[in-house]
Formats: sequence, structure tokens, C-alpha cells
Amino acid sequence: MEPTDMNVTVVLSPEQWQPLAHDHKQRIGSYTDPLIQLHKQGVRHPVYDFLFSYYYLSAGALKRWHPGAGYIIANPGADRPAPQAGTKFYREVTADAAAGLPHGGWTVDVTEFGRRQANILDFVEQLLSATVSRDAKLSCFGLHEWAMAYRSDVHGLRHASVPLRLGAQGTDDVVESHKISCSHFDAFRFYAPEAREMNHLQPTRDTMIEFEQPGCLHANMDLYKWASKLLPAISSSLLADCFELAWDIRVVDMQASPYDLTGWGFEPIRIETPEGKAAYVQTQRGFVERSQVLRGRLVSTIAQLRAAAA
Repeated sequence: MEPTDMNVTVVLSPEQWQPLAHDHKQRIGSYTDPLIQLHKQGVRHPVYDFLFSYYYLSAGALKRWHPGAGYIIANPGADRPAPQAGTKFYREVTADAAAGLPHGGWTVDVTEFGRRQANILDFVEQLLSATVSRDAKLSCFGLHEWAMAYRSDVHGLRHASVPLRLGAQGTDDVVESHKISCSHFDAFRFYAPEAREMNHLQPTRDTMIEFEQPGCLHANMDLYKWASKLLPAISSSLLADCFELAWDIRVVDMQASPYDLTGWGFEPIRIETPEGKAAYVQTQRGFVERSQVLRGRLVSTIAQLRAAAA
């Protein structure tokens, strides 16, 4: 639900919004519920848990439905408020039967959101606008995960619960025999110290807008992070689209990593071979296409938020 004009407020009756909220919860639950069952057994998932530890939204928060700015969520009854009642950035709308709000409702306070989230809006708009305008670079081959595991005999492993596919020395050999060109600071900062100087670029937090590019798997996963920071002013459908992209990318990111995940049902993408590199790039191209569409939607939504808050 992405209105073309957030200055025109659409009322959603309970009969309209309740099925939308239910469908969103089911959509997200198809991903998160199996993980929750694993956690109840004391098991951590080496691939998917990242999406709930590195990114800040819990499974419960992700399941919570928001229509986005430009909508009023009608209360089901006089003593039955909508789930968004009293939550952050929502304001109450008084009862108006003629407007389809016999019991009042709740809507995103766009002015308050724009004021309090101004810095986030500025940064995300600049970052995504810069990235969406660039051509994708497809020559990194996912070597960032290998650089993080470099010299594991000294530094240990970030994913100690799963073994290295080629062992410590084999992993080091792959790192040392390749040109590493990661442009994403939040991957680079986790490199083993000895691997940092091998990286063709030296990204920093301040160079994110300059370096980010749409071929980067982590930049594309991060669309989920930027979307979550725009809640509740963006729709849960847009958030879920970003989450599903991040989920799919995370699988490939770890398949191309030095870790052996066959015990978890994931076959490796052997990026140390020509065939593996070709398979990685082919998958990468699909993520570029999906991510650029989502970047455009996020940038458009931010522009609408600014116009509505003005």
C-alpha cells in the first residue's frame, strides 16, 4: 500500500485492514516461525539468525502491520482500538461517522515523523539516490566473508558453529590469491586485521554514499535496514519485500562463504573456481534487478513523506 499522494488520507475500515494485517503476519511468519521453534530447542541458525541479530527488528516487530503514511486505521469499536493505538508516531483521529470513522482511528503523524526522523530521511535518501544511479560492479565474488575468516588460526571464526569448507590454510590461500575489492564498510570493518590492507578500497562510514553500489550483496540486504528505520511511515508490504530480498541474499552470501553449510541443507557456491564465480555473478545480477526496484520505491516514498510533512 503505497499512496501516490500522502496528503490525501484514505480511511481503512476494520473489514479492510484486518485481512491485510492477517496476511502480513502470515507472510512474515512463514519465515520466522520455524526459526522461533529452533530457538525454543536451543538451536541457533547459522544463516537466518543474522537477519534478527545484525538487524534490529525482532520477529514480532516485523510481523506488526502498518499501512504507511496517508491512511487512517479505523478503530473496530468504541472500546476496541486499533493495534496501532498509542504507538510511536501514531496520532489519534477523532470519531467522524460521515468520514467512515464511527469510533475514531489512528494515523501516522507525518509532520512529527519528518521532524524527529529528519537526519535518517536525509541520509537514506542521499544513500539510496546515489546507489540507484550507479552501474553494478560484479567482481567481488563474495570474498568479504573469506577476508573475515582470514588467519582464523589466530583470530578464530565469527561462525564458530560451522566448519570451514577448505580448512584454515585453504581459506587463507583463497584470500591471498584473489584481488579483494569490497566497497561496503559494514562488511570491511569485520575483516581480520591482516586482510584489511589487501582490500582494494578502504571504505569508512563517511564514504558510504560515495562507495555504495548496487552489485554489493550487503548493500542490497541493507535495504531492509533502511526500510525498517522508516517505519511506521512506510508500508509493511514494502518492508516485507525488502526483508524477503535480504533473506534470499543471506542464503547466497553464506553459500559463497568459506563455511561448510551442507549439514544445514545449503550447497556451496565455490567462488574459488571459475564455475563458482560464474554462478555467483549470475545470481548477483538477479539481486541487482530486485534491489534497484526497491531502492526506487524507497526513494519515492521518502519524497512523498517530505511533501506531506512540508
